[in-house]
Amino acid sequence: MNNNKTNATHPHPVGERNSGNVPPSEDTGVYLLGYDLGSSSVKASLVDAKTCGVLASDFYPKKEMQIKALKTGWAEQNPEMWWENLKMVTKHLIAEAGISPKNISAIGISYQMHGLVPVDERLNAIRDSIIWCDSRAVPYGEKAFNDIGPEKCLSHLLNSPGNFTLSKLAWVKEHEPENYAKIKYYMLPGDYIAARMTGKACTTVSGLSEGIAWDFKENAPAKFLYDYFDFDMNFIPEIVPTFGNQGYITAETAKELGLAAGIPVTYRAGDQPNNALSLNVLHPGEVAATGGTSGVVYGVNNDAKFDSLSRVNSFAHVNHCDETTRVGVLLCINGTAILNTWIKNNVAPEGIGYAEMNKLAATIPVGSDGISIVPFGNGAERVLCNEAPDCSVHGINFLRHGKAHLIRAAHEGIAFSFKYGMDLMNRMGIETKTIRAGYANLFLSPIFRRTLSNITGATIELYNTDGSIGAARGAGIGVGVYRNVEEAFSTLAKVTTVTPEEKETDASLEAYNRWLKHI
Repeated sequence: MNNNKTNATHPHPVGERNSGNVPPSEDTGVYLLGYDLGSSSVKASLVDAKTCGVLASDFYPKKEMQIKALKTGWAEQNPEMWWENLKMVTKHLIAEAGISPKNISAIGISYQMHGLVPVDERLNAIRDSIIWCDSRAVPYGEKAFNDIGPEKCLSHLLNSPGNFTLSKLAWVKEHEPENYAKIKYYMLPGDYIAARMTGKACTTVSGLSEGIAWDFKENAPAKFLYDYFDFDMNFIPEIVPTFGNQGYITAETAKELGLAAGIPVTYRAGDQPNNALSLNVLHPGEVAATGGTSGVVYGVNNDAKFDSLSRVNSFAHVNHCDETTRVGVLLCINGTAILNTWIKNNVAPEGIGYAEMNKLAATIPVGSDGISIVPFGNGAERVLCNEAPDCSVHGINFLRHGKAHLIRAAHEGIAFSFKYGMDLMNRMGIETKTIRAGYANLFLSPIFRRTLSNITGATIELYNTDGSIGAARGAGIGVGVYRNVEEAFSTLAKVTTVTPEEKETDASLEAYNRWLKHI
């Protein structure tokens, strides 16, 4: 294992790149390419480094990627599927932007957190990835937490080993010894994508932390946890900086993706730390949120605090370093936008889109006329101590309620689940006076965002950005195109601001208190 850090201010010279089959071009631009590997799709954005403007964005597939659920509580994806969709989106993006790939200065990668991708000595995936919402590892993490001791785990790891990456690896060791025997390295999804691009196996401190494998007291991989599970420490690939040189695109990869060989990968982070970066949330007291398949609130602390029950989790943020502690406190609700999708597919009038659903929800008064929907129904919920309850609906009256009531109740219920977890974060010192979020997914719902503002008292600022744009700008920081974060995010555009509606606050809080009775 190599902990040597690479100087992030010396990018690979453009003239040394082999542009492969790319024809000569008059293009003199400087571009940054960012990827966001989610569980639904792979999104990519191309940013003009000089103007900080977005030239093009796209995602593949246009329908959600398959998640395999071979047993209740399981969730797996084939890493080859990620790669095929990454190839598709890259080729389309370059064609749409009409730029020369040889002028791409750096690549950044954001990825779905906590997944396990075990690879062999040729860096090929040994089995499908056990992804973030898979619940099978819960007993392994709980046993480790109790055997090692809560005080040791929480003071060193800031979390229980829980349902995270090392616990998933423990499941593989017990149930698939033939696969375990082939492992050269274990990787997170973003580590795997970077390795496919560069042929280099590496990870980051932030990545090890999100797998609950980083010892904050020793400032090193958590040897005591590897020893407990009897894992080989050599399973950990080289540790590289979050911002900095993480390898170069190989000639073979360049041919596959339609890029230029030699482009450096200079930034990598899990999707939620990256979302915070995308919103310029880097300092204590700042809070970011997302409302994708899962819902997340992510606040920054300047000390290593933890929740004693690991209902919210603490990870090394993208700017955490030896000299400056920056810990991201993460609230994750699994069953958020996936509930909204389920409502669209199974409840809403056939053929309507999300915008039309929002209009229907707006015809119903605050509190959904007495209906409460508890959105937990997508695997083990950390905020409920890793219990895995199904989604539940309460208060339906067959003579009064219809589809519009259920749509509104779903949006309110998701906001209520955010509030439930944010109260835990507040006890850890994370204030939520202002929440920054991308103008996308659930934050496109006026009901959801207004309800969230009403019950938390927070102002919500919505920005025109996303994870792939943030990853591209992160790559610019890592390669030295930008002098600092402020320059990288100088064009971050606020779309709108949401503040509490005084006339709705009492009714919203009343509905929330009714909802709490069903937890």
